[in-house]
Amino acid sequence: MRLALYSRFGKKEVEIIKSFAKILGKHKIQFTANEHKKSEYLNKLEGFSGFYNSHLSLKESASDYVISFGGDGTVLETLLFVLDSQIPIVGCNTGRLGFLASIGKNDLEKLIEQLLARNFTLESRSVLKIESKNDSLKEPQYALNDVSLHKRDTSAMITVDTFLDEEYFNTYWSDGLLVSTPTGSTAYSLSCGGPLMFPNSSGFIINPVAPHNLNVRPVVVSNNTRIKLVVKGRGTKFLLSLDSRFKVLDYGSEITITKAPFELKFVEINRQTFVNTLRGKLNWGTDHRNKY
Repeated sequence: MRLALYSRFGKKEVEIIKSFAKILGKHKIQFTANEHKKSEYLNKLEGFSGFYNSHLSLKESASDYVISFGGDGTVLETLLFVLDSQIPIVGCNTGRLGFLASIGKNDLEKLIEQLLARNFTLESRSVLKIESKNDSLKEPQYALNDVSLHKRDTSAMITVDTFLDEEYFNTYWSDGLLVSTPTGSTAYSLSCGGPLMFPNSSGFIINPVAPHNLNVRPVVVSNNTRIKLVVKGRGTKFLLSLDSRFKVLDYGSEITITKAPFELKFVEINRQTFVNTLRGKLNWGTDHRNKY
């Protein structure tokens, strides 16, 4: 078994990775890691076999799993390296909430034992594919959580003409608009009053940010829908956010969002299902009257 590690290499992550490398050494497991200015110390660790710095170099590493050390934001960053490689992702939580990074730092030895024994389940997550004729988006972009549009250089609202499979759907007058996957339903969309969706649901959420139309609510559409957005406003530029990455685009730009032709796979161990995660992270089911 070969592993690829991904991290932003903060102080907490460095200490955990050093301990993790000792566990890997006991099992004679080699690992690679993302190239980072704070990651040179890895050269001194047993089993380290070099750095990867792109989607292609990760593929060439022949890694069986990607282990992400950080919070959910760090897990989201692994998307650009994994893409269609089908390498399963494991999120080790060193952050706060941890919907995606659900493995605790004290469970790492058990994680390796279960990976070696193949005692786990794989969960597939839909990915958004974003395309535009704008020069800033010459190549297709991808997002695991959500795509959001925001005003940039004015306090005035923006308007977003929205089409579903080329049929006019609505014009949103708001501070912004986001399109979310089921995975992203626990993130920004939830803050904007959107519904929670189970990861295996076959839909995308269209959700306005602070809409001026009081009768406008979040909607769920099939993930086979082709969503086209055209942004207008009083300024000249707006922000396009892809998970935690940003692009600045001109008003009038046309953006198309579809389901990507691949899915990301996540490793689940210890019966760490989405149901368990919701109960644990949102404190559901804790009313003393509940019998479970």
